[in-house]
Amino acid sequence: MGIRAATEADWPAIWPFWRDIVEAGETYAYPLGATSEQALGWWFDGSRVTVLEEDGRVLGSAKMGPNRPGRGAHVGTASFMVDAGARGRGVGRRLAEDMVAWHRDQGFAGIQFNAVVETNTAAVRLWQDLGFSIVGTVPGAFESARHGRVGLHVMYLDLG
Repeated sequence: MGIRAATEADWPAIWPFWRDIVEAGETYAYPLGATSEQALGWWFDGSRVTVLEEDGRVLGSAKMGPNRPGRGAHVGTASFMVDAGARGRGVGRRLAEDMVAWHRDQGFAGIQFNAVVETNTAAVRLWQDLGFSIVGTVPGAFESARHGRVGLHVMYLDLG
């Protein structure tokens, strides 16, 4: 498995799992029913985008960059999507470790996740394993398809 910079030419490989993850309604607040073109614009929004490939097949993708522009640009953020068929194989962890290293190399002071769904326990556990802390939870801020309204964690990793 190898991680590389993604281009829009990778979108046809990313789009099916991007769509499935968003439409499941459990982890992302992107609008349901998005077109491929809309989703492409959201994923390739000027951020650094990577893919993890194995034998030419894209198993996951991440996007990362500043959490906010201007005076908040010293803190990074990221988003991750992993194909359902590749879950449990370390794809998310490999993408996350690459993302943390990239933020360090770029001189970011920390990484902030603005909205980690509290019922996404695998992601919460992974971020905590990588040193992230839950700095707060907004109760009922996410409308889970399965659980109803659940909290969104704000998570932070100090890179200083």
